[in-house]
Amino acid sequence: MIKTALTLSIGLLSLAAHAQMSPVGLWRSIDDESKQPKAEIRISQTAAGGLSGVVERSLLTTPSTEPNCNLCTDDRKDKPKIGMEIIRGGQQSDGKAVWEGGKILDPENGKNYSLRLTPIDGGKKLEVRGYIGAPILGRTQTWIRVQ
Repeated sequence: MIKTALTLSIGLLSLAAHAQMSPVGLWRSIDDESKQPKAEIRISQTAAGGLSGVVERSLLTTPSTEPNCNLCTDDRKDKPKIGMEIIRGGQQSDGKAVWEGGKILDPENGKNYSLRLTPIDGGKKLEVRGYIGAPILGRTQTWIRVQ
């Protein structure tokens, strides 16, 4: 009985650790210039197996003067930034703790970038890399896990 309980406990702990090494969850983005929290984004897995990231709320002390994505050029044009899906697609890369193949939208400039997500620090942080062409041609932000 004790052996079964111990095996079950270890299995559950391993599942919890694996879940933390996934980009799925609620994340706090940090503003590049002020280094202050900017927004909370919830990343979830879609029925098709890709990722979806939606802006749940703004954390800016001075709200944006433009609440809508006027510079977007796709179906998100003129839609509110809060509630907007900014991450679309992305799959786990060959069993590694890296998700690639998706797109990320910067609602401030309306541009879509190729996406790479890498959980780090035991899943407490997420490296979010947006790029055009090759991953070397882009920038990385580090988001903090909220839950």
